[in-house]
Amino acid sequence: MSSEGQSILMLIAAGEFSLGILGNAFIGLVNCVDWIKHKKIASIDLILTSLAISRISLLCIILLDCYILVLYPDVYTGGKQMRIIDYFWTLTNHLSVWFATCLSIFYFLRIANFFHPFFLWMKWRIDSAIPRILLGCLVFSVFISLPVINNLDDDFRHCVMMKLKTNLSRRCRVHKAQHASIKIRLNLLTLLPFSVSLISFLLLILSLCRHTRRMQLRAPGSRDPSTEAHVSAMKAVISFLLLFIAYYLAYLVATSSYFMPETELAVIVGELIALICPSSHSLFLILENKKLRQASLRVGLLLFFT
Repeated sequence: MSSEGQSILMLIAAGEFSLGILGNAFIGLVNCVDWIKHKKIASIDLILTSLAISRISLLCIILLDCYILVLYPDVYTGGKQMRIIDYFWTLTNHLSVWFATCLSIFYFLRIANFFHPFFLWMKWRIDSAIPRILLGCLVFSVFISLPVINNLDDDFRHCVMMKLKTNLSRRCRVHKAQHASIKIRLNLLTLLPFSVSLISFLLLILSLCRHTRRMQLRAPGSRDPSTEAHVSAMKAVISFLLLFIAYYLAYLVATSSYFMPETELAVIVGELIALICPSSHSLFLILENKKLRQASLRVGLLLFFT
């Protein structure tokens, strides 16, 4: 890849990274200030803060990997750095997806209107269970990411150094295939929380339809706060689902790059797409959360008049 192309791609990556850091840092800062001010934190704010922290970490890992690959490719020859990058990318990726799923479940339990005993029990217990659920997601993500470290042996690192050669040996192709398959299988586990978020979205639609029919019988043409809450929650969940699909496709592109002659270009393109998910979703969350939206307006007015 030409130096001009590398510079352009790096600038785009830096722009996406900056946008994501600002959005997620804003979410975390607003909720932390509110936590200190009121000496307690609401469940929704705890989820949003945990999600913001995981995505800031994910953004840093993706950008770091992108810059090392382009500017200092020899860093990966030692293997230790590659192990660290791969482990923390897998870890923060799982954390981000699981925390976003917790957010989808919380929206569903708080907003949906069902009268099944199990649903009512979960609705009643969700606030007290959120800290334990988030901690469980962290522990699960830490352990599920460990196979990535064990899969990087000396033979594989030697094959990485041959990534620009088209006539790779059969042994290198086998090692690359094994490493890629491990990473893909580990990230296929994120389809479980994705499925839970999808089910939550579909149940929100069902709840909204039932609520709309009841409201039409009582007051045709009116939109009550419950309807607005349903629509707002559905926007937040569907934005996560769509961005997750884009992120996962980008991850597959980056992983499959082990078998391409122009590895750096494929990885960078994949990582540019991957940066969109944690960067853009934070903006959706700010716009759909009343407290965050009002805080952003205050900051905007303050910057405008200074």
